[in-house]
Amino acid sequence: MKVSLEKQISKYSDFTNKEYLIIKSYFKNKMLKKGEILHSTNTICDKYYFIETGLIRYFIINNGEEITGGFFFEGEGYTDSNSFITNSPSRQTAQVIESSSLLFISRADLEKLYKVIPKFERVGRILAEQALLNIRHKIDNHVLLDARKRYLNLIECRPSVIKRVPQHYIASYLGIKPQSLSRIRKNLVF
Repeated sequence: MKVSLEKQISKYSDFTNKEYLIIKSYFKNKMLKKGEILHSTNTICDKYYFIETGLIRYFIINNGEEITGGFFFEGEGYTDSNSFITNSPSRQTAQVIESSSLLFISRADLEKLYKVIPKFERVGRILAEQALLNIRHKIDNHVLLDARKRYLNLIECRPSVIKRVPQHYIASYLGIKPQSLSRIRKNLVF
């Protein structure tokens, strides 16, 4: 299901039709097929992506193994915040899991947009706060919960992950091996 940028940003501030058209003019379209790389490790991620349709995951390579760090769906945004903010090479790779329709804005254009429509900066602040809370939630889950409880929490909080993401990526995200996830799933009674 396609989610419009207008619908998402209207949650955070009221924009006139003219302002929305100006905002939209700063974004460009990008289509990617399942499996394509959005950005790679050691490149600067200087774009913020809004997902109209599709699904993105990011991962980091540690000792030759992919470790999934997160999933992003329709109506959500993605960037490597560290690379985007500091203009430094990314430690992560972003890949589309499903064919995706994206809108993106460069950091330079985002700064221009903040000046042209100052109340759009509120959208940026709220999205940054939400990203920070999501990171905090993930860290707390990994520190405080065992693998079974992390999986149950994922089912409860983000059921679309369970429905749309391959199991080996979910296992990696939870910090366990696919075999362990299979055992957890087998022993669950609903």
